[in-house]
Amino acid sequence: MDFLPIFTQLQQQPVLVVGGGAVAYRKIQLLLAAGAQVTVLAKRISADVQALQGEQLRCIEAAFGEHSIAHYKLIIAATDKPAVNAEIFQAANAANIWVNAVDDPEHGNFIFPAIVDRSPIVVAISSGGNAPVLARRLRERIEQLLPQSVSLIARFAAECRHRVKAALPSISERRDFWERWFAGPAQQLLAAGKTKQTEQLFQQQLQDFVPNQGEVWLVGAGPGDPELLTIKAMQCMQQADVLVYDGLVSADVLALARRDAERICVAKQAGFHSLPQDEINALIVRLAQQGKRVCRLKGGDPFIYGRGGEECEALVAAGIRYSVVPGVTAAAGCAAYAGIPLTHRDYAQTVQLVTGHCRANGDEPDWPSLAKARQTLVVYMGLINSGTLSQQLIAHGRSGDTPVAIIENGTRPEQRSITGTLAQLPALIAEHQVKSPALIIVGEVVALAPNLHWFQTFVAEQSASQAA
Repeated sequence: MDFLPIFTQLQQQPVLVVGGGAVAYRKIQLLLAAGAQVTVLAKRISADVQALQGEQLRCIEAAFGEHSIAHYKLIIAATDKPAVNAEIFQAANAANIWVNAVDDPEHGNFIFPAIVDRSPIVVAISSGGNAPVLARRLRERIEQLLPQSVSLIARFAAECRHRVKAALPSISERRDFWERWFAGPAQQLLAAGKTKQTEQLFQQQLQDFVPNQGEVWLVGAGPGDPELLTIKAMQCMQQADVLVYDGLVSADVLALARRDAERICVAKQAGFHSLPQDEINALIVRLAQQGKRVCRLKGGDPFIYGRGGEECEALVAAGIRYSVVPGVTAAAGCAAYAGIPLTHRDYAQTVQLVTGHCRANGDEPDWPSLAKARQTLVVYMGLINSGTLSQQLIAHGRSGDTPVAIIENGTRPEQRSITGTLAQLPALIAEHQVKSPALIIVGEVVALAPNLHWFQTFVAEQSASQAA
């Protein structure tokens, strides 16, 4: 994050704008709307700026340096002269005053974002000065998404906050109430001018409010790319009081969760468990019994080698309400990003998903079934036992020349896709020092990867563009 977004209170605060042209005029309008006391300093001040003079704005026709800056909170350098902007920036820094230099970021230490104003709701979009046209385009899209009635419902909530606080002493209860309120018909009622009905609805909901009972959402976070999250997964992550997440959940995905939610990592790695599965089950039950909404965030899909079924059984036994939000499983996501179609009528009509390790003393895999030709075999968590996998598949009839791929960090920018043959599998993993998370794909479809690796090309183009 190059810039920390901050909303500042400028009511009655003195702000200096250096420059009196069209650019200055646009900034002055924003400052006046925020209630600032604006002084415009320039040798020549346009008629449009002059026309704004009044209680909030005064104009001084002079050069910078002929007017003291000591008492100003902010300075806007709205000139087209880099030398003047540099002089302003140096003087302001010496006086510990923040400066915005329009179209000259080197001589400023804060920026103006593109703004969507639905006061008291204000949305700010910034590219850090690197792509202002893109920021403007994003603002236009958000303008279309946010109806004017957002302002009405926000103002209504501001007027009623003290009533909710008095009726509901718990912060979590107040959060629950407001989430239900904003999800209801109040905004539509206010947009239709039905203020009385809105007030009646508010009073009834506050009077009838019953705190949420604890519940658990088992949510699939996908294989890593945050854009593969479903809309419902995002909603659960934003509403949860507690996030219980696996080590395979990427940092980019975690960044999208509600910022004030408690976060508990229950990462599992080969040879190390921060929490055994039974304790994870007990943890999510205990959190729900405390009345909390728990987002159990799991890499990939909860029901495909995610042990989601075991967690659901524990929740059922404890009488906890729960729901399951499917996610993109690693087999689908990683194969697609590596350019490997799991099925193809010329190569494979079936797919088998298997895990590289099972319960201790578990049954042996059905090797004859797994070794069949013209099918795709996807192996989760197979790095450690790749030698056994290769030997057994070949021993049961699969050709040692069968193409294989090892996909490390699938769907993420750092994704690696290493290809070879089934006989070479353990050596490939050792040679390239492959680390978890990684997925193994065995089958004729892997031969298509060199021509279909779109994501590798995309990442390379992005890197080249950034370097340029």
